[in-house]
Amino acid sequence: MSRRSAAETPEQLSLFDAEPPAVAAAPAAPRANTFDGAAPQAPPAPALVAAPPAPMTHRHPRADREIRLGECQVAYLLRRARRKSIGFTVGPEGLAVSAPRWVGQGEIEAALREKSSWILRKLAEQRERQRRVESARVEWRDGATLPFLGETVILVLDPRVAGAVLNTSAEALPGVPKLTLHIGLPQSAQAAQICDVVQSWLQRQARRIFEERCAHFAPQLGVRVARLRLSSAQTRWGSASADGSIHLNWRLVHFGLPVIDYVVAHELAHLREMNHSAAFWDVVRSVIPDLENRKAQLRDPVLPVFA
Repeated sequence: MSRRSAAETPEQLSLFDAEPPAVAAAPAAPRANTFDGAAPQAPPAPALVAAPPAPMTHRHPRADREIRLGECQVAYLLRRARRKSIGFTVGPEGLAVSAPRWVGQGEIEAALREKSSWILRKLAEQRERQRRVESARVEWRDGATLPFLGETVILVLDPRVAGAVLNTSAEALPGVPKLTLHIGLPQSAQAAQICDVVQSWLQRQARRIFEERCAHFAPQLGVRVARLRLSSAQTRWGSASADGSIHLNWRLVHFGLPVIDYVVAHELAHLREMNHSAAFWDVVRSVIPDLENRKAQLRDPVLPVFA
């Protein structure tokens, strides 16, 4: 326990201390029986003391326990499980703790305090990621924006066109997107209609681009693509099968061409090496020498939220 300095110690009057001598009051001045019209002055209002700021709160939606870690109040989900040690998981919902049935609550809280730095850092990272995800949610309306091939494209509702048509402006002002996607819908179109048209267009573009890049890299790698399919997988950018089938996630179309080329080359290299051995990475590097830079852009991306 830290010691307080003399300036921090509050002054107290003990029961055994002598009372300070009373100060004689000055005699009151005689009051005149006159009225000069001035209102009597009210005593000064007591100074308002600001309340201390509330601690930051991280709350799991199914929390059944709560603990203070540093300056944060953390409400977490506790699961009892058949395991030998206490485990922590920090996900989009918050902190979940798994503990053996025989471990007491005090021991669990001691473990939480011991790992508090890691827990608070991961909770802050998850909160920031959720903020980024929310900011990436697309409002399906005229003037909305979304990434396409690493650039920003503006959606324009234009009933004069059929389907969706991409226009490029060479005279755009600095900082203003050069790409506009004209969608053949009226201004009164519903959000779901706009989303369907844009998503269909993006998937068509993805297939066209993937076919072109496969045709570019396959001869260089000495492989043949038997079948190319679009994927909507949540956790994989692509996959390859020994029969020559390639699956590529259509959401790759949001990234620039260098990232798309890396994923395409990665899957084509699997047609020669169905593993992630050193030999496999040598095959990828033969066509993508700077693969680490491109690979890094896929580690924690936030894609447009279409829902």
